[in-house]
Amino acid sequence: MNNIVVQKYGGTSVGSVQLISKIAKSIVDIKNTGKKVIAVVSAMGKSTDELLDMAFSINKNPSSRELDMLLSTGEQVSISLLAMAIESLNEEAISLTGPQCGIMTDLHHKNARISEINTKRIIRELDDNKIVIVAGFQGLNDNHDIATLGRGGSDTTAVALAAALEAEYCEIYTDVDGVFSSDPRIVKNAKQIDEISYDEMLELAKLGAKVLHPRSVEMARNYNVPLYVRSSFNRDNPGTKITEVKIMENYKVRGVTIDNEIARLSVTGVPDRPGIAFRLFELLAEKNIPIDMILQNLNHNSVNDISFTVPIENLAESISIAAKFKDEINALSVEVKDNVSKLSLVGTGITSNPKIASKMFGTLYEMKINIEMITTSETKISCIIETPKTNEALNKLHDVFF
Repeated sequence: MNNIVVQKYGGTSVGSVQLISKIAKSIVDIKNTGKKVIAVVSAMGKSTDELLDMAFSINKNPSSRELDMLLSTGEQVSISLLAMAIESLNEEAISLTGPQCGIMTDLHHKNARISEINTKRIIRELDDNKIVIVAGFQGLNDNHDIATLGRGGSDTTAVALAAALEAEYCEIYTDVDGVFSSDPRIVKNAKQIDEISYDEMLELAKLGAKVLHPRSVEMARNYNVPLYVRSSFNRDNPGTKITEVKIMENYKVRGVTIDNEIARLSVTGVPDRPGIAFRLFELLAEKNIPIDMILQNLNHNSVNDISFTVPIENLAESISIAAKFKDEINALSVEVKDNVSKLSLVGTGITSNPKIASKMFGTLYEMKINIEMITTSETKISCIIETPKTNEALNKLHDVFF
């Protein structure tokens, strides 16, 4: 199936009927080179936000199932319009929802994971010489309910289809030219990266680079899918290639990122005994709440403080769970700080070079910026700082390392 190409177009790329018509022509041009094309499409522009606003104006706490039913309609508008635009160019096209093209998910709503893909329908349509337009971000669970894959889930849809169909490559089209060393909207001299490893891209995506969803990069790595990030508006730019890159002891910082969409929770006065931390994170896992940085402080009198970070969208539910946990174990309090951001350096092997961490922390010290939490891995150094200082810190660290 190596003549199959999967392309994904984000909301800004399909933000108007004029843009949809332009994309339709590009897709037809690719098909005319002999490729079989699958286009995965997001909802138009800000339509998902508009649907959410309507939902919360009616019900302050709508059920996850009904939210998924509502939000999945945004992609259906995009795929049908794109199919019509392609048909106007005298090419055959068919639009398919996630369930129609065989995407099955687990039972979690709002942040479901793909469990399998039955590719029979897609292969049949491709064999009939049709361009297949797929609604991103959605699938069908075992209850026969529509489930969405979370924000950025269309990236995951595209890579999952490319993996299942053993496509030649997968292209993610967005409103930027590729992956940059930092956010070009904040750091004016950010540099485009021509090629980057899956692991480095995965860290960048997890740590605030909005260009790709982390799960899509993880899936591309696991199934060795050649992945490209390109601009819908500047097709002359080759973009960034994400692939397996062999690096031999090259301690190079590839990117500096910030993530402002987080909050820090602390449960204070936690009894110091086995199983306590397990209980807290078991409760959070039951609600499928992603946890990032974790810090346990050893205090006196056999009590600890446990701090952790969660996405801001999960904050209300996390506070409720932490309060339940506090009462269950007779801890002192639950403290919340939502004016924090995660500042990170990314690059393979950077923690093996102690000078990099020293330079990062020294720079923040010179700027009189306090570090509240630190975490490291083979490919990242992250710290929590106060949000008002993040843009200044991001620019300074970019100057230092680039």
